[in-house]
Amino acid sequence: MIKLLVGLGNPGSEYEDTRHNAGFWFIDAVARELKVSLVPERSYHGLLARTSVNGQTVWLLQPQTFMNLSGKSVSALARFFKIQPQEILVAHDEMDIVPGEAKLKLGGSHAGHNGLRDIHAQLGTADYWRLRIGVGHPGVKSEVVSWVLKKPMAEHRQAMDDSITRAVVALPLLLSGEMEKAMVKIHTSKPPRPKLPKPPKPQPPASETV
Repeated sequence: MIKLLVGLGNPGSEYEDTRHNAGFWFIDAVARELKVSLVPERSYHGLLARTSVNGQTVWLLQPQTFMNLSGKSVSALARFFKIQPQEILVAHDEMDIVPGEAKLKLGGSHAGHNGLRDIHAQLGTADYWRLRIGVGHPGVKSEVVSWVLKKPMAEHRQAMDDSITRAVVALPLLLSGEMEKAMVKIHTSKPPRPKLPKPPKPQPPASETV
């Protein structure tokens, strides 16, 4: 059961549409779905919304600490409201996954992601859920930083938005703790192709009469 949904990114208009802010995009989409607004909350160093779904309190959080201090925000809220790591879902950009795909997983390493690295440190555990939103890889290690801090091409952005939409569709399953069913919805990389009607067989030409 997920009680706290976190999206990782960097604050400021200059970062708003960059790949590194894919986690923010997810939380924005969830906020629209739940019809709530994120507001600044100094105590938790972020933008925050609180709502209730089927009698359960649900928190939405966008840390405003910049990426490498994300754990400061997440841990402050989780500790105050006694939210366990397994009740937290962190959405973030993932270069090892192509745009258009997203993966749900519990635990694992931070794989060099500075936001996850700080959350690991601040929570004292890696045992929280992650929504890994594919942004693709530049192919060259030296270009990684500039890649995540740039806007994706239009085709990639649309694919990323599609993967976020699938994750939002799975939101009721995430909130109720049906994680395996949520994975099935989220991991579907492409919608099924529509079945088109078969074209009619060509008819032989009518015989001519004189």
